[in-house]
Order: sequence, then C-alpha cells, then structure tokens
Amino acid sequence: MDILVILIPLAIFLGLFFIAAFLWATWKGQYDDLDTPSHRILFDDSALKIKKDQGASKHE
Repeated sequence: MDILVILIPLAIFLGLFFIAAFLWATWKGQYDDLDTPSHRILFDDSALKIKKDQGASKHE
C-alpha cells in the first residue's frame, strides 16, 4: 500500500503533463493541416521546380 503514495501522484502528474503537451501542440497549430503531408509524397519535386522557374521568368 505504500507504493500507492508514489504511484497516484505520479499518474496524476503524467496525465497533466500529457494534457498540457496536447494543448500546447494544438495551440501551436500542429494539427491544423492533416491532409497535405500525406499527399506531398505524391508530387514530383522537379515538376514543381520547373513551374516555379517558368513563373519567375514570366515576371522578369
């Protein structure tokens, strides 16, 4: 029973820590865009670079 004196405050502290970490990540925008990172792998980087280069030359 003596171990409960250690485990209960430890469990409460860990629970509060994870709630605080979740709230901090939410306020910093960690979960704002969940779709784009999973689709980014499908795009070809060289094609995007070519489009950027063509767009820059038109404006000059």
